[in-house]
Amino acid sequence: MAITSIDAKLLQKMFLAGAKNLEAKKEWINELNVFPVPDGDTGTNMTLTIMSAAKEVSGIENPEFETLAKAISSGSLRGARGNSGVILSQLFRGFTKEIKEVKEITADVVAKSFERAVETAYKAVMKPKEGTILTVAKGVADKAIEVASKTDDLEVIFREALDHGDYVLSQTPEMLPVLKQAGVVDSGGQGLMQVLKGAFDCFLGKEIDFTIEGARSATVNVVSSEDEVDIKFGYCTEFIIMLEKNFTDKDEREFKAYLESIGDSIVCVADDDIVKIHVHTNDPGLAIQKGLSFGSLTKMKIDNMREEHHERLIMEAEKQAAAAKEAEAQEEMPHKDTGFISVSVGEGVNEIFKGLGVDYIIEGGQTMNPSTEDILNAIDKVNADVVYVLPNNKNIILAANQAESLVEDKKVVVIPSKTVPQGITALINFIPDSSVEENVERMTAEMSRVKTGQVTYAVRDTELDGKVIKENDIMGIGDQGIVAVGQDIADTTVDMIMELVDDESEIISIYYGADVTEEDAQAIAEKISEVCSDVEVEVNYGGQPIYYYLVSIE
Repeated sequence: MAITSIDAKLLQKMFLAGAKNLEAKKEWINELNVFPVPDGDTGTNMTLTIMSAAKEVSGIENPEFETLAKAISSGSLRGARGNSGVILSQLFRGFTKEIKEVKEITADVVAKSFERAVETAYKAVMKPKEGTILTVAKGVADKAIEVASKTDDLEVIFREALDHGDYVLSQTPEMLPVLKQAGVVDSGGQGLMQVLKGAFDCFLGKEIDFTIEGARSATVNVVSSEDEVDIKFGYCTEFIIMLEKNFTDKDEREFKAYLESIGDSIVCVADDDIVKIHVHTNDPGLAIQKGLSFGSLTKMKIDNMREEHHERLIMEAEKQAAAAKEAEAQEEMPHKDTGFISVSVGEGVNEIFKGLGVDYIIEGGQTMNPSTEDILNAIDKVNADVVYVLPNNKNIILAANQAESLVEDKKVVVIPSKTVPQGITALINFIPDSSVEENVERMTAEMSRVKTGQVTYAVRDTELDGKVIKENDIMGIGDQGIVAVGQDIADTTVDMIMELVDDESEIISIYYGADVTEEDAQAIAEKISEVCSDVEVEVNYGGQPIYYYLVSIE
């Protein structure tokens, strides 16, 4: 029998199922990163983005489309990390604009909401590039619109749209040569497909654990130590049974009934050879004993929820105290006309930015992209009429722009710095007496003249930018791609710098990371000075992880 509509309760479950499926596949998606660097983070960024919304969605007890739309849109927008996460949040934003006032989702609503999602996401990107998550989203939407004009059977619409999405994803290497060269499909597109496939599995009725850690309740209660009495069953018990005899449907029903007699929050999911068990109970041994009657046990996990409850209370109290202290410090911060926020990582780099007048450092960058909400919180803490934000990473610019669009009580200006050296140059060229427009023009122009080099190691074999790369090789990466590959950190760094230096180069700044010494950096500086005697070479402590050296050439 055809299913022709989706109510709010089912949509809630489908969204949570999509989020859980993406979370389960995030490391696989991370490995699709074109550059074989140790901080490939598309899967992580997309997961953190959707989980921010999932926590809101999971806390809605009696869902309606309006409340779901608000939770999905607001949660994902504020939690968006990285370009892929921002685009995913914009897809959700467009989708929710179409569903927030409907009474049920029909074929017509699916077509309109998918089309609106793609339009919204494309508008959010200044220069949309085909062969990315945008292309995959458009492929899915186009097919959904086409099939919805012929049938009202949602299963048919979803299945054909997903099949076409897989096809479009498989073609992304033909649209972006860099993907073809690396032998991967687009990671953002793959992430989107995993969200949609998880949601479709739920639509088909597959049993899924919808538990979202850290879910936010729709109501806020004051918690006290007396709340312990609300925890009826104290132990969260999980295990997998490796079946040694047949486990029939009757066995499954009886097992569930038994678990219900000793606890709640029951999950009992059987596959061909295993059974997954989850129960909250006061006697884990009873559940374990019952499981042993069907086979051996693995993946056993027992958590004392009352103890965890106490720990949460302590953590919450500490968090509130820290927030109060921070608010007090904020009140003491004198008001100023102009303030600066910089994304940074590494003790030395942080100190350099502070020395250049940065008011607030957001920890992040290559190893962890901050969310839109992280940037919004930073903006809120800077007591200034105009706040300049320096993302210092091309994968953070969209999140910064998104934060800028959400602030109403002060002027926020995003300087689109793609690297730490660009951010440093932009700050150096800020002139207090100039207008905002003049400073933006000058800072942007000056940082565009900076060449950046980064040295790290490869996490897999690949061939990229005409270079054969083996796992654990050292790579020197310039603004346009990989420029040097070798087995020695110092030699590869020198090779990279020599590839980037030209007749107009005047200053080379070397920022050494946490895994190399000042002596190592000075030795490299001396080699460069011997070859480039007319170029000034300076060494600075960066302290950044993963990247042995950051190099600025001006």
